[in-house]
Amino acid sequence: MANNDSQGVSRRAILQVVASAPALVAATPAEAAAQSAPKAAYRRKIFDDHQWHTVGVLCDLIIPADERSVSASKAGVPEFIDDWLDFRKQEDGNDMLAAQIMGGLSWLDQESHRQFGKDFASAAEAQQKQLLDRIAWPAKAAPEDHPWVAFFNHFRDLTASGFFSSKEGVADLPYLGNKVVAEWKGCDPKVWAILEKRLAEKDLGG
Repeated sequence: MANNDSQGVSRRAILQVVASAPALVAATPAEAAAQSAPKAAYRRKIFDDHQWHTVGVLCDLIIPADERSVSASKAGVPEFIDDWLDFRKQEDGNDMLAAQIMGGLSWLDQESHRQFGKDFASAAEAQQKQLLDRIAWPAKAAPEDHPWVAFFNHFRDLTASGFFSSKEGVADLPYLGNKVVAEWKGCDPKVWAILEKRLAEKDLGG
């Protein structure tokens, strides 16, 4: 869930969700100026005001800000999810994915009201995490919660994909590509020794 040892999921673990992230291309001065120019306000396609607020809260519980980078909502993840749901609706010819996500958001509100007397986004963080703990771990979830497990797993994947494909998320990755190297010194001898050992074991059927 959040980047918290007690929840068992960290940024490093979330990286496993994302197979790859786009490399940053060095910006020209003109591109840099364009990026620094004020952007038009995002126009939502799927979520209403309340859902939008809930999506932002939920994204930030999954990937909160830390000493390395901003939170998921600050990296534009709600916009990414809204765009993706709209794209899938157009491509699939139905809104089943959007319905699943919005149904899960509605369930979070209903359960939060039932247990805490307030909607999910207004609940205390500890209360929010208490609800999410029910659906974050498929093997531990009660049978009646399985539809919401599927919702949360999908939402978590979308959050990770959106964050680690954003400018802020790419900067958060331990990615060293697209950087000028003054002098190429070849592969580290220790790394090369390991590679040679594994290649030899493979040749021997190990």
